[in-house]
Amino acid sequence: MSLPFGVALAALFAIVMIRVNVTYWIGRGAVAGLSHTRFGGSLERPKAARAQALIQRWGPYAVVMSFLTIGLQTAINLAAGMARMPLRRYLPAAIAGSVIWAFLYATIGLAALEAWLAVAATSPPGAALGLAAVAAVVVWVVVIRRRRAAGKSADTVV
Repeated sequence: MSLPFGVALAALFAIVMIRVNVTYWIGRGAVAGLSHTRFGGSLERPKAARAQALIQRWGPYAVVMSFLTIGLQTAINLAAGMARMPLRRYLPAAIAGSVIWAFLYATIGLAALEAWLAVAATSPPGAALGLAAVAAVVVWVVVIRRRRAAGKSADTVV
């Protein structure tokens, strides 16, 4: 049984909108809670004010673009909340990004999942081998990036 495209798109949009808005509000709440502690003054320092101004100006673009990344989406939406990005700027960016994300996952993502499930149904060892190959590539990319970052930091120290 296949899910109709419109239903899949709507469900994915709803899921991602809930997730990013919860993340945004966690960021807002964290800053509100922090402001009542002895660290609250750090939110008013010039560097913090400049960072907040930068997020106010470029944050909506970062929010939209975060939906095209893996691993940065949560951090950027949390940062938008922590920087107290106004909802009038955050919500349109979150909606646009959520539409992009839902469309990508409803097309490419679900097609890949369906293809993998078809392979798993006919050849479970083949499906396991495919997953192992994908995991190996991910680990390899992470290791290479970490080595390059370590190499760059070692070069700057010398």
